[in-house]
Amino acid sequence: MTFSSALFLLVFALIRGNEEGWRSPLIVTLLVASALLLALFIAVERRQPRPMFDLSLLRNRTFAGGSIAAFALSASMFAMFLYLTLYLQTILDYGPLETGLRFLPVTLLSFVAAAVSGKLTARLPARALLGGGLVLVGIGLLLMRGLDAASDWTALLPGFLVAGVGIGPINPSIANAAIGVVAAGHQLDVSAGRHGDRDRRPRRDLPEPGHPPPDERAGRHPRRRTRRRPRPCRQRRRGAPQAVAAAPAAARPRLEHAIHAAFTAALNDILLVAAAVAIVGGLLAVALVRSSDFVAQGAPQAEPAPARRRRLPNGITERQGAPDARQKPALCHFVRL
Repeated sequence: MTFSSALFLLVFALIRGNEEGWRSPLIVTLLVASALLLALFIAVERRQPRPMFDLSLLRNRTFAGGSIAAFALSASMFAMFLYLTLYLQTILDYGPLETGLRFLPVTLLSFVAAAVSGKLTARLPARALLGGGLVLVGIGLLLMRGLDAASDWTALLPGFLVAGVGIGPINPSIANAAIGVVAAGHQLDVSAGRHGDRDRRPRRDLPEPGHPPPDERAGRHPRRRTRRRPRPCRQRRRGAPQAVAAAPAAARPRLEHAIHAAFTAALNDILLVAAAVAIVGGLLAVALVRSSDFVAQGAPQAEPAPARRRRLPNGITERQGAPDARQKPALCHFVRL
């Protein structure tokens, strides 16, 4: 409850910040309340015997490095997809399908690189894959810079290719760093009973066995639902070309050049910041992730303590101590007649 409320207030403040003003009482109150709720969430989680998020995992350098790498990837390349989509659709006037087709180089190369890097996780250390992937993402973002008012989408293609290769090895390495450093007894347990409760709920639209439907019990016929005719969908595209077309003919060339120049200049700055985040995240991942922190899978378990025998008054021998894993638990007691 505290974590969800804190995120809600934070997102609401970020959305309304430009309209209300970042120094307005509403935005300042929302940000302060979000910070207090996050602090309360941390205090509650530290006292719980089984917390939702074990904060002690952040003391592990490898787990912290994997978390930083995941944040760097999300804050750099994945965050840029929104602005790149706006650039392709608003400035270059491409449709949704045309924009998606131009993102295919990133998607296809990331899938191929992920399949190849999955086989390299056993040979190369995780920090090499994390650091190398994030550095490639940063280089790809830098290659996307240099846009101007006359640029086309092909100016982004070299950066798409390099960034797609860099995204591939990051995701398997992040999962390996997040799970591999946690002992088997400390991992999260997923209860199947919680998911099965949804199927046990009775459906209201189906009658119970042996009972007629509600409409037949009331002596009424089932109500027929009339289908409404779908309204024709009119696609309205409002972007820079439409704004230029609505301007006077004499001012259209200068207005179009000014819009393209302003958007590409801001996009170049955002690409630079995203590249810096990716490169810094890769360097931190290389410095923090260590191979010695990974828990060996299939490690031999400790031998159980030898069991002791105690003779009862009726002559039955009772076994004490730790149970043997190879011996099935007793289902009944034998009584001496």
